[in-house]
Amino acid sequence: MRKFVAAVGVILLVILGTQSCFSQGAPSSEAARKAELAAAWQAAGNAGTAGPADLPLIDQATLKLPAGDFFLPKAEGMRVMRALGNTVHDPNFVGLVLGTRQNDRWLVVITYIKEGYIKDDAAKDWNADDLLKNLKEGVDESNKDRAARGFPEMEVIGWIESPNYDAASHRLVWSVLGKDKGAPDDVRKDVNYNTYALGREGYFSLNLLSDSTRIATDKSAAHELLANLTYQSDKRYEDFNASTDRIAEYGLLALVGGVAAKKLGLFALALAFVLKFAKVIFVGAAVFGTGVVKFFRRKPRDDSAGGAA
Repeated sequence: MRKFVAAVGVILLVILGTQSCFSQGAPSSEAARKAELAAAWQAAGNAGTAGPADLPLIDQATLKLPAGDFFLPKAEGMRVMRALGNTVHDPNFVGLVLGTRQNDRWLVVITYIKEGYIKDDAAKDWNADDLLKNLKEGVDESNKDRAARGFPEMEVIGWIESPNYDAASHRLVWSVLGKDKGAPDDVRKDVNYNTYALGREGYFSLNLLSDSTRIATDKSAAHELLANLTYQSDKRYEDFNASTDRIAEYGLLALVGGVAAKKLGLFALALAFVLKFAKVIFVGAAVFGTGVVKFFRRKPRDDSAGGAA
């Protein structure tokens, strides 16, 4: 296992060495930054779980991880993201899911926000144009923080998928197209494909990071993971008790950017995870070749079958 993880780390360093990266609390030297990235990736590979597997998500839910996906738990996932130059909101972060099939280049950031029961009655009245305007204003506000920390400012172009809420399953999906502010319109654009699963005490956010050339196919992975997340019997949205349970200070409307993003210290488009750096993981795996893919795809040993792999 260590042989494969270390090899991926070496490839990552070669690729990342051609890029600049800014971060709060980043190592003071380039050599230290590269060493930390290699160590972070090795630790993640050793601690992660390859699908298929049933994964407990804190004390709230279970995620059925499909075959071909790889889950990094909280500590190791946060270390990788920080080593790649990203700020992670510790209390909310749950883990990362990577697609490891041969053509996959996506990553999903899983967070849980325990802010109380989210009322969903606004979904039947919302207007996509108003929501888009609200998102653009939220990004303009977050740009002040991005500029202060050395990241390029961003701008929202329009919807990739306008907000869609399923009242029966209590799932929300939406995505917008964004780019670096002032960048040409014909360049490949970063995409955050946002999915949410509401529960009794809060909600899970599964944010898929992709780009405009791949999102049409990559988004199926986000929908699969969202459908595979199941709350525990006493944590479901329908288990809400109005006489005892906490109600969130904001409703479903706030989850499409705006109030929730500002309140929780998140960027409206979850751009704190900076896709351009996160994607180095997948480029590195692709350069290394199919050996890495086969490594992640290996099934657990079945000792009952005479030790056959």
